[in-house]
Formats: sequence, structure tokens, C-alpha cells
Amino acid sequence: MVQGHRITVEQGTQHVRVEHGGQVVAESTRPLLLRETGCPVRYYLPAEDVRTDLLTPSDTHTYCPFKGTASYWSLPDAADTVWGYPDPKPAVASIKDHFCFYEAREIPAA
Repeated sequence: MVQGHRITVEQGTQHVRVEHGGQVVAESTRPLLLRETGCPVRYYLPAEDVRTDLLTPSDTHTYCPFKGTASYWSLPDAADTVWGYPDPKPAVASIKDHFCFYEAREIPAA
């Protein structure tokens, strides 16, 4: 790992929702919170809490030396806005079978 670079993954209990085009695409109260040096906290949502029927696989892939190779999916009229790591590095293995969205937001508790 690069000196000074840290990644942590922890189980969250926040209520996280993703909406696109007026439709709920994902909603979860069991997100994984991935914190990475220099990046905002990212919510990784379990596949069971995601409307995968609305996702279209993309040909886009990116490589992170800390997490591995990411695959991307598109929503209608929003290319490559969802990503995940089908075979993540061992240090972040828990994010396997989870999706991350650029537009995820935490819903305040009532």
C-alpha cells in the first residue's frame, strides 16, 4: 500500500437511497462504508437492495491498485454511474457483490 494511503470498510446502518429519473434505483439500511484517503465516503450497497433490472452492463473498466478492477453499469440516460468490484483485492473483499453509485445519499432518521 502507498505510504499514507488508507482504505477502510465498515458495516453501516445508515438509510441510503439512490433515485434516478424519479425512480428509486436502490435503497438500503445496510450499506458498507468505504473510506479512502483523498476520496469522499462511498456507500457500497448489497446487490439485493439494488434494482439490478434497471442496470445495463457497460464495457467500461477501471483499475485501482488498492481495490482491483471495477466494472461499470449504466442507468437510463446516465452512462457509467454505477460501479462495483466483482473480484476485489483481499483488503476490501467485503465489497464483492455490492454496487456503488455517484448519486447515493443518506436519508436522515425521522
